[in-house]
Amino acid sequence: MRHSRWLAVLLVPVLALLMGARSAPLVDPDPIAIPDGMSAEAVQKEIKRALVTRKWTITGEQPGHVDATLNVRAHVVRIAIEHGDGTVRVAYVSSENLNFEEKNGGRYIHKNYSSWVNNIVSDISRNLQLEALN
Repeated sequence: MRHSRWLAVLLVPVLALLMGARSAPLVDPDPIAIPDGMSAEAVQKEIKRALVTRKWTITGEQPGHVDATLNVRAHVVRIAIEHGDGTVRVAYVSSENLNFEEKNGGRYIHKNYSSWVNNIVSDISRNLQLEALN
């Protein structure tokens, strides 16, 4: 019986650390440079191409702005993508089941969020560069 109590006392902090390891700081990615001479319509098209390729759903669109949602199992994340003034900016909007929280002046979210968004940023950047070559 004593052995079980010690095991429980030791496991509680370990489990708490593991649960915390699933969160990471939420930082919006750096702006993406738009190649010179590219039209706003071409930029919007390449943003949408990147989103659809990565299985994001385009949920809203207007000139210079695209809203998108990603559904992965029980997780949902929404982002806004703005473009103009020579850059494309991706920003977090909201999420479900991704443990988003604000604490100590910082924002935190499930660690997978950053890889999903970084994939989109990389794809948009590549798409813009390839389109500029045409």
